[in-house]
Amino acid sequence: MNLSIFFEPLPEELFGQADAPKTVGGYLAPFIHSFPDWRSAEVVLLGLPEYRGSTNTTDLTYQGPNRIRQELYRLMKGTGSWLVMDLGNLLPGIHLEDTYLRLKEVIEILVDAGKFPILLGGSHDLTYGQFLGYEHLSKTVNLVVIDSQPDMADVADTAPEHHHLHRILLHDPNYLFGFSHIGHQTYLTDASTLAAFEKLHFELYRVGQVRQQMQEMEPIIRQADLISFDVSALRHHDAPGQQQANPFGLTGEEACQLCWYAGQNDQLSSLGFYGYRPELDHRSLTATTLATMVWYSIEGFYQRQGTLDFHSNQFLKFSVGFHDNPNKMAFYKNRLTEKWWMQVDDLSGRHAPLIVPCSYQDYLTAADGEVPNRWILMQARF
Repeated sequence: MNLSIFFEPLPEELFGQADAPKTVGGYLAPFIHSFPDWRSAEVVLLGLPEYRGSTNTTDLTYQGPNRIRQELYRLMKGTGSWLVMDLGNLLPGIHLEDTYLRLKEVIEILVDAGKFPILLGGSHDLTYGQFLGYEHLSKTVNLVVIDSQPDMADVADTAPEHHHLHRILLHDPNYLFGFSHIGHQTYLTDASTLAAFEKLHFELYRVGQVRQQMQEMEPIIRQADLISFDVSALRHHDAPGQQQANPFGLTGEEACQLCWYAGQNDQLSSLGFYGYRPELDHRSLTATTLATMVWYSIEGFYQRQGTLDFHSNQFLKFSVGFHDNPNKMAFYKNRLTEKWWMQVDDLSGRHAPLIVPCSYQDYLTAADGEVPNRWILMQARF
C-alpha cells in the first residue's frame, strides 16, 4: 500500500534547511518534498496532530509533533546505524473515529513490515488507534501505559482521552493478554479503578514505587508489545506543556530511563508519546524533554539483542525447587546483559509454558522458598 496518501509533508520553512551532519536532523530523511522510502528504514517517526479527543482545544496550535521534531533534530546522533525516517504528520480523518481507523491501518502496515514506529501525539486517546493496529495479528499482545492516572472515567460526556482504556479493555475481539500501568498517583486515581485492575490481574505501579525500584520496571516494559506514554506522567517542573499542572510525577531523567528500557525491548513494536500541548510549553522545555525521551528510545533500539534462544550458550539456566512441591521453577539469565526470564507452566495443562521477563529479585524470592508475585499474576492469566 502507498503510505504517502495518509501523510502531509513537513513545513519546508521549519525542516527544509540542512542540519549539521552529526545531528539527528542531518542523519534522517524527513518527508518534505518526496515521501521517503520507509521500507529501507528500521525506525519511523509519525506525527499525530489530532486533539479532538481532548478537552480545552480552543487555543491549540496543532504544532505539537513539529515542536518535538525541532528539538529532536538538534540532538546529536547516537551509536548504531540509525536507519530512521520521518514520514511526516498523519492526516486527520473527517471524524475522530476515522483518525483511529487510519492510524490502525498505518500501524498494521508498519508492524507487519518489521518497522518500529514512534508516534508523536496528539491526545492520549490515540492509544486506541495504536492498539487497533494489532487486531489483525493471530496472537495476544501486552500493553504498557505510563500515565499519572488510568484513563477509565465513566462519567457521561467525558472527553475520549479520559476513558479510552475502557474501549481497549472491552474491545471485541479481545486480544489483550497483559496490561501494566506505570506511574499513577493515588490521589488522582479512583480506588474502584485500582480494585478492578487488580481483579483482572493487571500490574499497577505508583510513581513512588517507580522511583524507589526503577530496575523492577525494566522487566515490566520488556514484556510490552506496545507502549503508550502520556506526558502527564511527568512532573510540571520538567514538562509544563500539558493540561495538568501537576507538581509531582516522574522526572525527565526517570522518563528517559523508562524509554531506554523500551527501546531495548526486542518485543516492542510501537511506542507512542501523547498529551503534549505546545501552547503551554514555555521555552519548549517539554518538547526538549520529549525529544530526549525519543532519542533514548531510538538509542535503546540499537542495543537490542535479537532473537532469544534460551537453549543456547547465551543463557544460564537456574532451577529452583520447593520443599512442598516436586515441580521446579526455571529461570534464565542472559550472560551478556544479565537480564532474567522466568518459565511459567500452566498448572491446568491446557497451555504451553511461557518464558516471561522477570528480575533478579524474582529469582531471589523463589530461592527463598516463596512464589514470586509475577509468577502468580502470569498463572492467573492462563
